[in-house]
Amino acid sequence: MTGPEDHLVTLVAIDDNPVDLELISETLEQESLKILIATDPEAGLQLVRTQRPQIVLVDLVMPKMSGMELLEKILEIDPGIDVILITSHYSTESAVAAIHKGASDYLNKPLSTAVLRQRIEKLADAARKRRRALKLDDDVLRTYQFEGMVSRSPLMLEVFERIRRVAPHFRTALIIGATGTGKELTARALHSLSPVASARFVACNCSAIVESLFESEIFGHVRGAFTGAIQDKMGLLEYACGGVLFLDEIGDMPLACQNKLLRVLEKHEFQRVGSPAPQKADVRIIAATNRDLRDLMSKGAFREDLYYRLSMVEIQLPPLAERKEDLPYLERCLLEKFARQYNKLIRGITPKAQILLASYSWPGNVRELENVLGHACMMNEDGMIGVRDLPAHLQRVLPVNASVGVDLVPLADLHLSHVLHALEKAGGNKALAARLLGIDRTTLYRILKKSRIEAD
Repeated sequence: MTGPEDHLVTLVAIDDNPVDLELISETLEQESLKILIATDPEAGLQLVRTQRPQIVLVDLVMPKMSGMELLEKILEIDPGIDVILITSHYSTESAVAAIHKGASDYLNKPLSTAVLRQRIEKLADAARKRRRALKLDDDVLRTYQFEGMVSRSPLMLEVFERIRRVAPHFRTALIIGATGTGKELTARALHSLSPVASARFVACNCSAIVESLFESEIFGHVRGAFTGAIQDKMGLLEYACGGVLFLDEIGDMPLACQNKLLRVLEKHEFQRVGSPAPQKADVRIIAATNRDLRDLMSKGAFREDLYYRLSMVEIQLPPLAERKEDLPYLERCLLEKFARQYNKLIRGITPKAQILLASYSWPGNVRELENVLGHACMMNEDGMIGVRDLPAHLQRVLPVNASVGVDLVPLADLHLSHVLHALEKAGGNKALAARLLGIDRTTLYRILKKSRIEAD
């Protein structure tokens, strides 16, 4: 469902001549176009900052600030704005310079009302399409979200389906994946869809516990069990009773503790350190690892019987490098998260930065992507994440890997694409397009004819 605001496009016109501004306002007046005017460049720039228009008309020659300077400042605020320069001092050189700096069009004064309407309507229609595409992206993003995770990769969709199937039934599960692939999120998804979703989810990182305190942390202890045990302590297993205990990096659990955990899985009971009294263990256990447990088993560092108990349900998580199609969706989610966290307006990522992110190998997986975009959002000032906002180690990757994953095209196709882009910038005027390209009209016609496009 779309409302009137979905069709409304904002245009800012900046010209020191009030007569020209009046002509622009009268020519373009319509319900779906909000027109704001300024006779002063600084005032116009402030309108751009506060109103975030989709289109800006700028006079080339003004006091205090030239149209070229203003063009650069506008595109610094938002590279996605369509800027049209207007002037009564036309020259091919200034037209070429304007388009090289990022202008969408270049019009001569006195303005033709028919041409002005045509160009603005074209840009306004493109802006509406971009807005609809963003809304469609939001719908698609919601479609691909699953219990706090986002993916459209077939590999991850299989993981989601496996979680749905086993969550109602599992007593133990083993999640295997490299660091940063989302093992805890997967464990939380299992808990959320299980019959004990309303009970506790207790997470424990086995690699962060000192070996001498391991049994006490997991199983608890009684007063006097060892030096320094001045009072009874409840362990994580007891605290998670009725819910889920998540043991991350299970490969780092000491063998003595593995033996006690195996008893919990087999007998559904445990003992606090220093106590002979067994206690019931009504708890579901999810273990996770980034290590090869079979390799640890062969070295005697992990119990074989414990492995088989834990791996009744096994979930393998793919690295981010194998699910690159998820990058746009993950980026969108993370940008929204950090925009809220830092109270910033973050509208997207520039094409060059997107190429860099897509070409990077992501050894740290989704966690590394999150750190990179968090850094970029913190550094960003104009609302569009660019290469300069990314961490230094990623910026160094760009010269080598910027073209990785980008298909090469025949040189003739590249020529044609460039010519068609110039024709679009010139509004179909082939003479102007040829001047913009620095070639004569005969060469332009020859390129078009070679591609079976009629010159007329």
